[in-house]
Amino acid sequence: MRETAECTTILVGKKASIDGSTMIARSEDGGSTIIPERFEIVEPEQQPKHYQSVISKQKIDDEDLTSEKPLRYTSVPEALGTMGVWGAAGINSDNVAMTATETITTNSRLQGVDPCLSSEDGGIGEEDFVTLTLPYLHSAKDGVKRLGYLVNKYGTYEKNGVAFADKDEVWYFETIGGHHWIARRIPDDAYVIAPNRLNIDEFKFDDPDFACSPDLKDLIEKYHLNPDREGYNMRHIFGSSTIKDAHYNNPRAWYAHNFFNPDFGGKPGDQDQPFICHANRKISIEDIKWVESSHYQDTPYDVYGEEGTPESRKTFRPIGINRNFETHILQIRNDVPAEFAGVQWLAFGPNTFNSMVPFYTNTTKAPATYQTGAKIDLTKIFWLDKIAAQIGDSNYKVYSPLEQGFEEKTMGQCHHIQHETDAKAAGLKGSELQDLLNDANEKMANLVYSNMVDLLGEMLAYGHKRMLLQYNLHD
Repeated sequence: MRETAECTTILVGKKASIDGSTMIARSEDGGSTIIPERFEIVEPEQQPKHYQSVISKQKIDDEDLTSEKPLRYTSVPEALGTMGVWGAAGINSDNVAMTATETITTNSRLQGVDPCLSSEDGGIGEEDFVTLTLPYLHSAKDGVKRLGYLVNKYGTYEKNGVAFADKDEVWYFETIGGHHWIARRIPDDAYVIAPNRLNIDEFKFDDPDFACSPDLKDLIEKYHLNPDREGYNMRHIFGSSTIKDAHYNNPRAWYAHNFFNPDFGGKPGDQDQPFICHANRKISIEDIKWVESSHYQDTPYDVYGEEGTPESRKTFRPIGINRNFETHILQIRNDVPAEFAGVQWLAFGPNTFNSMVPFYTNTTKAPATYQTGAKIDLTKIFWLDKIAAQIGDSNYKVYSPLEQGFEEKTMGQCHHIQHETDAKAAGLKGSELQDLLNDANEKMANLVYSNMVDLLGEMLAYGHKRMLLQYNLHD
Protein backbone atom coordinates (compact mmCIF):
# COMPACT_ATOMS: atom_id res chain seq x y z
CA MET A 1 0.00 0.00 0.00
CA ARG A 2 1.11 3.56 -0.78
CA GLU A 3 2.27 5.53 2.27
CA THR A 4 -0.48 7.83 3.54
CA ALA A 5 -0.03 11.37 2.27
CA GLU A 6 -0.30 13.92 5.06
CA CYS A 7 -1.10 17.38 3.77
CA THR A 8 -2.23 20.89 4.72
CA THR A 9 -5.38 22.38 3.17
CA ILE A 10 -6.22 26.11 2.91
CA LEU A 11 -9.64 27.37 1.77
CA VAL A 12 -10.57 30.99 0.98
CA GLY A 13 -14.03 32.40 0.27
CA LYS A 14 -14.55 34.95 -2.50
CA LYS A 15 -15.00 37.91 -0.13
CA ALA A 16 -11.89 36.91 1.82
CA SER A 17 -9.60 36.93 -1.24
CA ILE A 18 -7.79 39.95 -2.64
CA ASP A 19 -9.40 39.70 -6.09
CA GLY A 20 -12.84 38.18 -5.37
CA SER A 21 -11.87 34.67 -6.47
CA THR A 22 -12.48 31.46 -4.58
CA MET A 23 -9.33 29.52 -3.75
CA ILE A 24 -8.76 25.99 -2.44
CA ALA A 25 -5.19 24.87 -1.86
CA ARG A 26 -3.36 21.82 -0.56
CA SER A 27 0.18 20.53 -0.29
CA GLU A 28 0.24 16.90 -1.37
CA ASP A 29 2.75 15.32 0.97
CA GLY A 30 4.07 11.78 0.98
CA GLY A 31 6.26 9.54 3.07
CA SER A 32 9.94 8.66 2.95
CA THR A 33 9.86 7.56 -0.70
CA ILE A 34 9.93 10.22 -3.45
CA ILE A 35 6.64 10.18 -5.38
CA PRO A 36 7.00 11.82 -8.83
CA GLU A 37 3.95 13.89 -9.85
CA ARG A 38 2.84 15.08 -13.28
CA PHE A 39 0.32 17.55 -14.72
CA GLU A 40 -2.31 16.24 -17.15
CA ILE A 41 -5.42 17.24 -19.08
CA VAL A 42 -8.03 14.46 -19.12
CA GLU A 43 -10.41 14.62 -22.10
CA PRO A 44 -13.98 13.23 -21.87
CA GLU A 45 -13.15 10.27 -24.11
CA GLN A 46 -10.30 9.31 -21.74
CA GLN A 47 -12.63 9.04 -18.76
CA PRO A 48 -13.17 5.33 -17.92
CA LYS A 49 -16.56 3.74 -18.56
CA HIS A 50 -15.52 0.76 -16.45
CA TYR A 51 -13.52 1.33 -13.28
CA GLN A 52 -11.83 -0.79 -10.64
CA SER A 53 -9.68 0.53 -7.81
CA VAL A 54 -6.13 -0.76 -7.68
CA ILE A 55 -5.80 -0.79 -3.90
CA SER A 56 -9.21 -2.12 -2.83
CA LYS A 57 -10.24 -3.84 -6.09
CA GLN A 58 -13.60 -2.06 -5.72
CA LYS A 59 -15.59 -2.11 -8.96
CA ILE A 60 -17.75 0.92 -9.72
CA ASP A 61 -21.09 0.25 -11.36
CA ASP A 62 -21.02 1.38 -14.99
CA GLU A 63 -24.12 3.53 -14.53
CA ASP A 64 -22.24 5.66 -12.01
CA LEU A 65 -19.77 6.51 -14.79
CA THR A 66 -21.98 6.66 -17.88
CA SER A 67 -25.28 8.16 -16.72
CA GLU A 68 -23.89 11.64 -17.38
CA LYS A 69 -21.39 12.82 -19.99
CA PRO A 70 -18.03 13.57 -18.32
CA LEU A 71 -16.28 16.92 -18.65
CA ARG A 72 -12.65 17.66 -19.47
CA TYR A 73 -10.56 18.31 -16.36
CA THR A 74 -7.00 18.85 -15.14
CA SER A 75 -5.31 16.35 -12.87
CA VAL A 76 -2.02 15.89 -11.01
CA PRO A 77 -1.62 12.10 -10.87
CA GLU A 78 1.33 10.05 -9.72
CA ALA A 79 3.83 9.45 -12.51
CA LEU A 80 4.36 5.81 -11.53
CA GLY A 81 0.70 4.81 -11.71
CA THR A 82 1.31 1.47 -10.02
CA MET A 83 -1.07 2.19 -7.12
CA GLY A 84 -3.81 3.83 -9.17
CA VAL A 85 -4.40 7.33 -10.50
CA TRP A 86 -4.29 9.55 -7.36
CA GLY A 87 -5.53 12.55 -9.37
CA ALA A 88 -4.98 14.92 -6.40
CA ALA A 89 -6.51 18.13 -7.76
CA GLY A 90 -8.00 19.79 -10.79
CA ILE A 91 -10.55 22.10 -12.37
CA ASN A 92 -13.10 20.87 -14.91
CA SER A 93 -14.42 22.66 -17.99
CA ASP A 94 -17.39 24.02 -16.00
CA ASN A 95 -14.93 25.77 -13.63
CA VAL A 96 -15.51 23.47 -10.69
CA ALA A 97 -12.40 22.75 -8.62
CA MET A 98 -11.64 19.75 -6.42
CA THR A 99 -8.73 18.82 -4.16
CA ALA A 100 -8.52 15.33 -2.63
CA THR A 101 -7.48 14.42 -0.05
CA GLU A 102 -6.46 15.66 3.38
CA THR A 103 -5.80 12.64 5.62
CA ILE A 104 -7.79 13.18 8.84
CA THR A 105 -8.52 11.50 12.17
CA THR A 106 -11.52 10.02 13.93
CA ASN A 107 -11.89 8.26 17.28
CA SER A 108 -12.58 4.81 18.68
CA ARG A 109 -16.20 5.64 19.56
CA LEU A 110 -17.01 6.23 15.91
CA GLN A 111 -14.91 3.33 14.67
CA GLY A 112 -16.89 1.07 16.99
CA VAL A 113 -20.11 2.20 15.31
CA ASP A 114 -19.10 2.65 11.66
CA PRO A 115 -15.57 1.29 11.15
CA CYS A 116 -13.63 2.14 8.04
CA LEU A 117 -13.55 -0.76 5.62
CA SER A 118 -10.48 -2.86 5.24
CA SER A 119 -8.99 -2.18 1.81
CA GLU A 120 -9.31 -5.93 1.21
CA ASP A 121 -13.08 -5.56 1.64
CA GLY A 122 -13.50 -2.89 -1.04
CA GLY A 123 -14.47 0.74 -0.80
CA ILE A 124 -13.00 3.84 -2.42
CA GLY A 125 -10.25 6.16 -1.25
CA GLU A 126 -7.89 8.96 -2.20
CA GLU A 127 -6.72 6.90 -5.16
CA ASP A 128 -10.18 7.15 -6.73
CA PHE A 129 -11.88 10.36 -5.56
CA VAL A 130 -10.88 12.84 -8.27
CA THR A 131 -11.39 10.39 -11.15
CA LEU A 132 -14.84 9.34 -9.93
CA THR A 133 -16.07 12.80 -8.96
CA LEU A 134 -14.57 15.84 -10.72
CA PRO A 135 -15.60 15.06 -14.35
CA TYR A 136 -19.29 15.06 -13.37
CA LEU A 137 -19.60 18.31 -11.41
CA HIS A 138 -21.34 21.55 -12.39
CA SER A 139 -21.06 23.26 -8.99
CA ALA A 140 -19.20 22.88 -5.72
CA LYS A 141 -22.37 21.59 -4.05
CA ASP A 142 -22.56 18.91 -6.76
CA GLY A 143 -19.22 17.67 -5.47
CA VAL A 144 -20.64 17.18 -1.99
CA LYS A 145 -23.66 15.35 -3.37
CA ARG A 146 -21.75 13.05 -5.72
CA LEU A 147 -18.94 12.13 -3.33
CA GLY A 148 -21.48 11.66 -0.56
CA TYR A 149 -23.43 9.29 -2.79
CA LEU A 150 -20.29 7.31 -3.64
CA VAL A 151 -19.22 7.01 0.02
CA ASN A 152 -22.72 5.96 1.06
CA LYS A 153 -22.88 3.34 -1.69
CA TYR A 154 -19.36 1.90 -1.79
CA GLY A 155 -17.88 2.90 1.56
CA THR A 156 -14.31 3.96 2.24
CA TYR A 157 -11.26 2.45 3.89
CA GLU A 158 -9.76 5.86 4.74
CA LYS A 159 -10.54 9.01 6.71
CA ASN A 160 -10.25 11.97 4.37
CA GLY A 161 -11.03 15.65 3.87
CA VAL A 162 -11.95 16.96 0.40
CA ALA A 163 -12.66 20.49 -0.86
CA PHE A 164 -14.75 21.76 -3.78
CA ALA A 165 -15.10 25.26 -5.23
CA ASP A 166 -16.89 27.12 -7.99
CA LYS A 167 -16.89 30.87 -8.61
CA ASP A 168 -19.27 31.50 -5.72
CA GLU A 169 -18.94 28.75 -3.14
CA VAL A 170 -16.32 26.70 -1.30
CA TRP A 171 -17.32 23.45 0.44
CA TYR A 172 -15.29 21.17 2.71
CA PHE A 173 -16.22 17.48 2.99
CA GLU A 174 -14.98 14.91 5.51
CA THR A 175 -15.49 11.16 5.57
CA ILE A 176 -16.24 9.82 9.04
CA GLY A 177 -16.28 6.07 9.35
CA GLY A 178 -16.87 3.59 6.58
CA HIS A 179 -20.11 4.99 5.14
CA HIS A 180 -20.74 8.41 6.69
CA TRP A 181 -19.68 11.95 5.87
CA ILE A 182 -20.18 15.61 6.78
CA ALA A 183 -19.71 18.82 4.77
CA ARG A 184 -19.88 22.55 5.36
CA ARG A 185 -19.99 25.57 3.08
CA ILE A 186 -17.24 28.05 3.92
CA PRO A 187 -18.64 31.58 4.47
CA ASP A 188 -17.63 33.97 1.68
CA ASP A 189 -15.66 36.22 4.06
CA ALA A 190 -13.80 33.39 5.81
CA TYR A 191 -10.76 31.18 5.41
CA VAL A 192 -9.95 27.69 6.71
CA ILE A 193 -6.73 25.91 7.69
CA ALA A 194 -7.21 22.14 7.74
CA PRO A 195 -4.31 19.92 8.87
CA ASN A 196 -4.43 16.13 9.34
CA ARG A 197 -7.27 15.95 11.83
CA LEU A 198 -11.05 16.02 11.63
CA ASN A 199 -11.62 19.74 11.16
CA ILE A 200 -15.32 20.65 10.98
CA ASP A 201 -16.48 21.82 14.39
CA GLU A 202 -19.87 23.60 14.71
CA PHE A 203 -22.59 21.81 12.73
CA LYS A 204 -26.26 22.65 12.09
CA PHE A 205 -28.47 19.89 10.76
CA ASP A 206 -31.25 22.24 9.65
CA ASP A 207 -29.05 24.72 7.76
CA PRO A 208 -28.55 24.53 3.95
CA ASP A 209 -24.88 25.49 4.41
CA PHE A 210 -24.30 22.10 6.06
CA ALA A 211 -24.76 18.59 4.66
CA CYS A 212 -24.22 15.02 5.87
CA SER A 213 -25.21 11.38 5.52
CA PRO A 214 -29.01 11.04 5.83
CA ASP A 215 -28.96 9.08 9.09
CA LEU A 216 -26.09 10.88 10.82
CA LYS A 217 -28.10 12.68 13.49
CA ASP A 218 -29.86 9.46 14.45
CA LEU A 219 -26.50 7.68 14.58
CA ILE A 220 -25.15 10.27 17.02
CA GLU A 221 -28.19 9.96 19.29
CA LYS A 222 -28.48 6.16 19.13
CA TYR A 223 -24.87 5.51 20.11
CA HIS A 224 -24.46 8.44 22.55
CA LEU A 225 -21.57 9.97 20.60
CA ASN A 226 -22.02 13.64 21.55
CA PRO A 227 -19.97 14.70 24.60
CA ASP A 228 -21.29 18.29 24.60
CA ARG A 229 -24.34 19.34 26.61
CA GLU A 230 -25.60 21.60 23.82
CA GLY A 231 -25.24 21.73 20.05
CA TYR A 232 -23.16 19.61 17.73
CA ASN A 233 -19.41 19.99 17.41
CA MET A 234 -18.29 17.37 14.91
CA ARG A 235 -14.66 17.52 15.99
CA HIS A 236 -15.76 16.66 19.54
CA ILE A 237 -18.13 13.95 18.33
CA PHE A 238 -16.09 12.24 15.61
CA GLY A 239 -12.56 13.65 15.87
CA SER A 240 -9.47 13.27 18.00
CA SER A 241 -7.73 15.35 20.64
CA THR A 242 -4.44 13.56 21.14
CA ILE A 243 -0.83 14.30 21.97
CA LYS A 244 -0.03 13.64 18.30
CA ASP A 245 -2.56 16.32 17.31
CA ALA A 246 -0.86 18.73 19.70
CA HIS A 247 2.52 18.18 18.03
CA TYR A 248 1.70 17.15 14.47
CA ASN A 249 -1.52 18.93 13.49
CA ASN A 250 -2.53 21.83 15.71
CA PRO A 251 0.76 23.79 15.50
CA ARG A 252 0.47 24.05 11.71
CA ALA A 253 -2.97 25.61 12.02
CA TRP A 254 -1.82 27.87 14.89
CA TYR A 255 1.10 29.24 12.88
CA ALA A 256 -1.03 29.86 9.79
CA HIS A 257 -3.77 31.57 11.82
CA ASN A 258 -1.27 33.96 13.37
CA PHE A 259 0.06 34.79 9.90
CA PHE A 260 -3.44 35.61 8.59
CA ASN A 261 -4.41 37.38 11.81
CA PRO A 262 -1.65 38.31 14.31
CA ASP A 263 -4.30 38.83 16.99
CA PHE A 264 -5.22 35.13 16.86
CA GLY A 265 -2.74 34.31 19.64
CA GLY A 266 -3.10 31.00 21.43
CA LYS A 267 -0.57 28.20 21.82
CA PRO A 268 0.71 25.78 19.19
CA GLY A 269 -0.88 22.70 20.73
CA ASP A 270 -4.35 24.19 21.36
CA GLN A 271 -6.94 21.53 20.52
CA ASP A 272 -9.98 23.75 19.92
CA GLN A 273 -8.70 26.16 17.28
CA PRO A 274 -11.75 27.24 15.23
CA PHE A 275 -12.51 25.82 11.80
CA ILE A 276 -13.99 29.04 10.36
CA CYS A 277 -11.64 32.03 10.69
CA HIS A 278 -11.29 35.59 9.42
CA ALA A 279 -8.07 37.28 8.34
CA ASN A 280 -7.09 40.86 9.15
CA ARG A 281 -6.66 41.55 5.41
CA LYS A 282 -7.68 40.11 2.05
CA ILE A 283 -5.77 36.95 1.17
CA SER A 284 -3.57 36.67 -1.92
CA ILE A 285 -1.99 33.82 -3.85
CA GLU A 286 1.34 34.86 -2.34
CA ASP A 287 -0.10 34.59 1.17
CA ILE A 288 -1.23 31.02 0.56
CA LYS A 289 2.09 30.07 -1.02
CA TRP A 290 3.98 31.55 1.96
CA VAL A 291 1.91 29.57 4.44
CA GLU A 292 2.30 26.34 2.46
CA SER A 293 6.08 26.99 2.49
CA SER A 294 6.33 27.89 6.17
CA HIS A 295 8.42 26.19 8.84
CA TYR A 296 7.69 28.26 11.97
CA GLN A 297 9.92 31.19 11.00
CA ASP A 298 10.73 33.60 13.85
CA THR A 299 9.78 31.05 16.52
CA PRO A 300 11.82 28.57 18.58
CA TYR A 301 10.32 25.80 16.43
CA ASP A 302 12.00 26.67 13.11
CA VAL A 303 14.34 23.87 12.02
CA TYR A 304 16.42 26.48 10.15
CA GLY A 305 16.20 29.13 12.87
CA GLU A 306 18.55 30.34 15.58
CA GLU A 307 15.96 30.73 18.33
CA GLY A 308 15.27 28.01 20.85
CA THR A 309 17.27 24.80 21.13
CA PRO A 310 18.09 21.89 18.82
CA GLU A 311 15.27 20.00 20.54
CA SER A 312 12.66 22.79 20.24
CA ARG A 313 13.38 23.15 16.52
CA LYS A 314 12.11 19.61 16.00
CA THR A 315 9.13 19.82 18.34
CA PHE A 316 6.39 20.42 15.75
CA ARG A 317 5.72 19.24 12.21
CA PRO A 318 5.99 22.19 9.75
CA ILE A 319 3.80 22.83 6.70
CA GLY A 320 6.72 23.27 4.32
CA ILE A 321 8.53 19.94 4.58
CA ASN A 322 10.74 17.63 2.52
CA ARG A 323 7.69 15.45 1.86
CA ASN A 324 5.90 18.17 -0.19
CA PHE A 325 5.78 16.54 -3.63
CA GLU A 326 3.09 18.69 -5.24
CA THR A 327 1.19 21.79 -4.12
CA HIS A 328 -1.72 23.52 -5.83
CA ILE A 329 -3.95 26.54 -5.45
CA LEU A 330 -7.17 26.08 -7.44
CA GLN A 331 -8.51 29.54 -8.24
CA ILE A 332 -11.85 30.36 -9.86
CA ARG A 333 -11.78 34.03 -10.77
CA ASN A 334 -14.77 36.39 -10.89
CA ASP A 335 -13.18 39.35 -12.70
CA VAL A 336 -12.66 37.67 -16.09
CA PRO A 337 -14.93 35.73 -18.49
CA ALA A 338 -15.75 32.15 -17.49
CA GLU A 339 -13.83 30.80 -20.51
CA PHE A 340 -10.52 31.54 -18.78
CA ALA A 341 -11.54 31.99 -15.14
CA GLY A 342 -10.05 28.70 -13.92
CA VAL A 343 -6.38 28.76 -12.89
CA GLN A 344 -4.44 25.90 -11.35
CA TRP A 345 -1.41 27.30 -9.58
CA LEU A 346 1.04 24.41 -9.39
CA ALA A 347 4.43 23.69 -7.82
CA PHE A 348 6.45 20.51 -7.42
CA GLY A 349 8.80 19.59 -4.59
CA PRO A 350 9.30 21.08 -1.11
CA ASN A 351 7.50 24.43 -1.01
CA THR A 352 10.29 26.24 0.82
CA PHE A 353 12.38 26.02 -2.36
CA ASN A 354 9.95 26.20 -5.32
CA SER A 355 7.63 28.59 -7.18
CA MET A 356 3.96 28.37 -8.17
CA VAL A 357 2.87 28.66 -11.82
CA PRO A 358 -0.65 29.85 -12.81
CA PHE A 359 -1.76 27.36 -15.46
CA TYR A 360 -5.01 28.10 -17.28
CA THR A 361 -7.28 25.06 -17.09
CA ASN A 362 -9.44 25.57 -20.20
CA THR A 363 -6.67 23.94 -22.24
CA THR A 364 -6.06 20.79 -24.24
CA LYS A 365 -2.45 19.95 -23.36
CA ALA A 366 -0.11 20.20 -20.41
CA PRO A 367 3.35 21.78 -20.72
CA ALA A 368 6.14 19.36 -21.61
CA THR A 369 8.36 20.19 -18.63
CA TYR A 370 5.50 19.21 -16.28
CA GLN A 371 5.04 15.77 -17.87
CA THR A 372 7.08 13.98 -15.23
CA GLY A 373 8.06 10.37 -15.81
CA ALA A 374 8.81 7.60 -13.35
CA LYS A 375 12.60 8.04 -13.49
CA ILE A 376 14.75 11.07 -12.78
CA ASP A 377 14.82 13.32 -15.84
CA LEU A 378 16.53 16.70 -15.69
CA THR A 379 14.32 18.06 -18.48
CA LYS A 380 11.37 17.93 -16.04
CA ILE A 381 10.78 20.60 -13.42
CA PHE A 382 9.78 18.08 -10.72
CA TRP A 383 13.33 16.77 -10.50
CA LEU A 384 14.99 20.20 -10.65
CA ASP A 385 12.78 21.35 -7.78
CA LYS A 386 13.82 18.33 -5.73
CA ILE A 387 17.51 18.98 -6.41
CA ALA A 388 17.18 22.67 -5.47
CA ALA A 389 15.47 21.70 -2.22
CA GLN A 390 18.13 19.21 -1.20
CA ILE A 391 20.94 21.66 -1.94
CA GLY A 392 19.06 24.45 -0.18
CA ASP A 393 18.42 22.33 2.87
CA SER A 394 22.16 21.75 3.33
CA ASN A 395 22.76 25.41 4.22
CA TYR A 396 19.49 27.33 4.45
CA LYS A 397 21.10 30.55 5.62
CA VAL A 398 23.27 30.69 2.51
CA TYR A 399 20.78 29.48 -0.08
CA SER A 400 17.42 30.90 1.08
CA PRO A 401 18.07 34.46 -0.19
CA LEU A 402 18.77 32.99 -3.65
CA GLU A 403 15.56 30.97 -3.55
CA GLN A 404 13.49 33.92 -2.34
CA GLY A 405 14.80 36.02 -5.22
CA PHE A 406 13.99 33.22 -7.66
CA GLU A 407 10.45 32.86 -6.36
CA GLU A 408 9.65 36.58 -6.37
CA LYS A 409 11.08 37.01 -9.88
CA THR A 410 9.31 33.93 -11.25
CA MET A 411 5.89 34.65 -9.79
CA GLY A 412 6.13 38.27 -10.95
CA GLN A 413 6.94 37.18 -14.49
CA CYS A 414 4.09 34.66 -14.45
CA HIS A 415 1.66 37.31 -13.20
CA HIS A 416 2.79 39.51 -16.11
CA ILE A 417 2.21 36.77 -18.69
CA GLN A 418 -1.18 36.10 -17.13
CA HIS A 419 -2.21 39.77 -17.37
CA GLU A 420 -1.12 39.90 -21.02
CA THR A 421 -2.95 36.68 -21.82
CA ASP A 422 -6.14 37.79 -20.08
CA ALA A 423 -6.16 40.94 -22.23
CA LYS A 424 -5.61 38.98 -25.45
CA ALA A 425 -8.20 36.33 -24.49
CA ALA A 426 -11.10 38.77 -24.16
CA GLY A 427 -13.61 37.96 -26.88
CA LEU A 428 -11.91 34.76 -28.07
CA LYS A 429 -13.79 31.46 -28.16
CA GLY A 430 -13.24 27.78 -28.89
CA SER A 431 -9.99 26.49 -30.32
CA GLU A 432 -8.63 30.01 -30.88
CA LEU A 433 -8.90 30.71 -27.15
CA GLN A 434 -7.53 27.30 -26.15
CA ASP A 435 -4.52 27.76 -28.43
CA LEU A 436 -3.77 31.07 -26.74
CA LEU A 437 -4.07 29.53 -23.28
CA ASN A 438 -1.97 26.51 -24.28
CA ASP A 439 0.75 28.84 -25.52
CA ALA A 440 0.63 30.90 -22.32
CA ASN A 441 0.93 27.78 -20.18
CA GLU A 442 3.91 26.53 -22.21
CA LYS A 443 5.55 29.95 -21.98
CA MET A 444 5.18 30.07 -18.21
CA ALA A 445 6.41 26.50 -17.80
CA ASN A 446 9.52 27.20 -19.89
CA LEU A 447 10.13 30.40 -17.96
CA VAL A 448 10.00 28.61 -14.62
CA TYR A 449 12.28 25.86 -15.91
CA SER A 450 14.83 28.40 -17.17
CA ASN A 451 14.72 30.35 -13.91
CA MET A 452 15.22 27.15 -11.92
CA VAL A 453 18.28 26.24 -14.02
CA ASP A 454 19.67 29.71 -13.28
CA LEU A 455 18.95 29.27 -9.58
CA LEU A 456 20.76 25.92 -9.50
CA GLY A 457 23.73 27.57 -11.18
CA GLU A 458 23.82 30.26 -8.49
CA MET A 459 23.50 27.66 -5.75
CA LEU A 460 26.40 25.66 -7.16
CA ALA A 461 28.57 28.77 -7.40
CA TYR A 462 27.86 29.72 -3.78
CA GLY A 463 28.20 26.18 -2.52
CA HIS A 464 31.48 25.54 -4.32
CA LYS A 465 33.24 28.08 -2.10
CA ARG A 466 31.88 26.46 1.05
CA MET A 467 32.69 22.81 0.44
CA LEU A 468 34.59 21.14 3.25
CA LEU A 469 36.60 19.15 0.72
CA GLN A 470 39.14 21.85 -0.02
CA TYR A 471 42.75 22.85 0.73
CA ASN A 472 44.38 26.19 0.03
CA LEU A 473 48.15 26.33 -0.36
CA HIS A 474 49.51 29.81 0.42
CA ASP A 475 53.08 30.10 -0.88
